[in-house]
Amino acid sequence: MAQDIIPIELGLPQGDLVTLWAPRWREDGEEWEAFLGDEDDLYAFPDAAHLAAFVRTAEQHDLIDHPAWEAVPALNVPELIPDDDHSYDLVGVPEMVAEEPDSWTLSELAEIVGIVRSLADVCELDEVHEILDSCEGFSLLDQGQLPFSGREGAKLWNELSETVSGKWDVVLDTIDELVTVPAVDAATLDETAEELAAFHEESAEAEAGVDSDDDDLDTVDEPEKDGKAAVSGKDDSKDSAGDDDDSDDEPLGFWGEVGIDPIKIVTAEKEYYTLRCYLDDEPIFLGSDGQIEVFGSEKALARKLADASEFADSDIADVSTWDEVVTKATAGELDIEVDPDNTYVIAGLDEDLGEGIEAIDPTQLELAVELLTDAADWADDDTVAAALGSSESLGWLVSFVLRPDPTRLAPSPPFDAEQKAWRELVESFEDRLNLA
Repeated sequence: MAQDIIPIELGLPQGDLVTLWAPRWREDGEEWEAFLGDEDDLYAFPDAAHLAAFVRTAEQHDLIDHPAWEAVPALNVPELIPDDDHSYDLVGVPEMVAEEPDSWTLSELAEIVGIVRSLADVCELDEVHEILDSCEGFSLLDQGQLPFSGREGAKLWNELSETVSGKWDVVLDTIDELVTVPAVDAATLDETAEELAAFHEESAEAEAGVDSDDDDLDTVDEPEKDGKAAVSGKDDSKDSAGDDDDSDDEPLGFWGEVGIDPIKIVTAEKEYYTLRCYLDDEPIFLGSDGQIEVFGSEKALARKLADASEFADSDIADVSTWDEVVTKATAGELDIEVDPDNTYVIAGLDEDLGEGIEAIDPTQLELAVELLTDAADWADDDTVAAALGSSESLGWLVSFVLRPDPTRLAPSPPFDAEQKAWRELVESFEDRLNLA
């Protein structure tokens, strides 16, 4: 599969260097992966200006025959600046493993180990492979916290930490020795350096403008309710900052007051209705033990909610405003009204993903990702986060669609692997739905 050529940053003993990485692609029946370099040398540069000057003038290197290479020399300098998702701090690994294995640490560490494995594969670094294969923990990082939980998990994390403490310097030195900083054409470098300086100047001016605007905004404290922790419906951080000034005057309605949202889920087979809220930004669904109670209509959901004992063990029953929902349902006064922002259409997305970027509705995809992520987080399941990680082909495609960036090359078809990975996530989510 022909994928992008991606600018990346490697944090190495000699400093932070930028280069290009071509993730695995398939051509003429064979699978390939490559970095910018030549024979035994890995080419890396102190900044994007040097990288741009090289790719515009170089005539010989390992990426010259890549299917997407012809687009690279035409890129401007900002397009060759690695984004945060492709910046790998190899030097910082010992410090990371000294911390507790939380989800953020494990995710970042998984991405670093992933790029190190790619370097070891492409550059035939047997010693690096031996180190990564000597501890099982390295191969389990992309599974999140589960493998590192409990007594056995703590033992696994300690073994990984000890391996890093004793052998990571070998990994760093081996990769560091590969790096060559090739000479670039001086005249071209002058041009690219000016492009980079102009970009940084514009970015600084734009940031200063945003900071100035922020300083002019009045700060409004949200009142607490009877000293209880606030319960919110759909996360306010996802709303646009450009709402009309009159929005504060609009009545919240019952569901807005209790901070619980009715939601609608449209799958390929059926439509479902259920409830969800956020408590301290953490999603909570109507259900328990990772199973979401769903209903075939709004009326069916309202009727079931009238039975106070039916959901006594549900996670959402612990929310402070839950009794208000039950009281209104018991009185026959509860109307289930689903806001358009809480309607999640999963049906057809897999087919759109297979067709390519132009066929995907970003809003539909963003909402579907939100739902799958919320359900997985609520169930303490890391598989969605892992599949949507920046080092995964599906995560890279989704990120490109949801956060378009002119500095990134568009993913290239076919998208069979991404489509398969998405379908697996959807199937796993649908297995959580318990039709009452």
